[in-house]
Amino acid sequence: MKILGIGNAIVDVICKVEDDFITKNKLTKSTMKLIFDDKEFKELLSSLKIEKTVSGGSVANSIVGLSQLGNEVGFIGKVNDDDLGSKYEDGLKREKVKYFYSKKREELPTGTCLILVTPDSERTMCTFLGTAGKINANDVSIDAIKKSEIIFLEGYLWDEGEPKKAFEKAIQNSNMVAMSLSDQFCVDRHKPQFLKLVKEKLDITFANEQEIMSLIDAKSFEEVVNFSKSLGKIIVLTRGEKGAIAVSGNEVVECGIKQGLKIVDLTGAGDLFAAGFLHGHVNNMSLKESLEKGTEMSSKVIQQIGARL
Repeated sequence: MKILGIGNAIVDVICKVEDDFITKNKLTKSTMKLIFDDKEFKELLSSLKIEKTVSGGSVANSIVGLSQLGNEVGFIGKVNDDDLGSKYEDGLKREKVKYFYSKKREELPTGTCLILVTPDSERTMCTFLGTAGKINANDVSIDAIKKSEIIFLEGYLWDEGEPKKAFEKAIQNSNMVAMSLSDQFCVDRHKPQFLKLVKEKLDITFANEQEIMSLIDAKSFEEVVNFSKSLGKIIVLTRGEKGAIAVSGNEVVECGIKQGLKIVDLTGAGDLFAAGFLHGHVNNMSLKESLEKGTEMSSKVIQQIGARL
């Protein structure tokens, strides 16, 4: 198997909202807020019109993108044996993704992410992790990990306790590890641990400009490039309108954004970018070609609603 993703198995619920909805509910635009109370989550959802429901989660979106590009891929993520859990599994299987998890009745429901899309196409997320956030070492198949060329992890998954043990077990048994830093709130919450991972454990790191600058407390992007060069690993960074950059040792390549796109929804842009880059990497493309493939995939997904092509 080319790539095995391990991440939060979450059903995405996509809704269009006006800017005042974000303000009224004390949300920060373009970030992800974790909601720990099932009632609070249902209340938020009750006043909204649902545009689309789809099996999601950051790494799962990337894995589906890799499958669509013709790669043999798998995914591990925890769901409940409930209606959304069944929909989640069926959604992955339809996309030819091998699902290495046997669902069973859990105390908590299957995880859900409310994706609020404002008129400027920015997305603000409210996530109720449910049982996804309870993934533990027993949920992780060593056999599946060892049979994969690369495992791909998400920063969203990293949390103290059981998820951290699952994360560590995956890294210890892998051939190569790629990870997305996921979100600036994630980085700020786990900065020392994430920095240690990037320096010591990860072969490929994906981040956006804000996340990486926050991670190393950089004053300028030049500092980020020098830090990335010093690691001798692959660091892949998205910079919004400035395009993307990949650093591998002393090799630094850049790729501009595609012009003239009709941007509808930025959900999944980073996930599909990672899918394109990893597709290039596992199929022996150059660093530049891999970066271009990432840009091509993210350009496609932002011209539609949702994080799947």
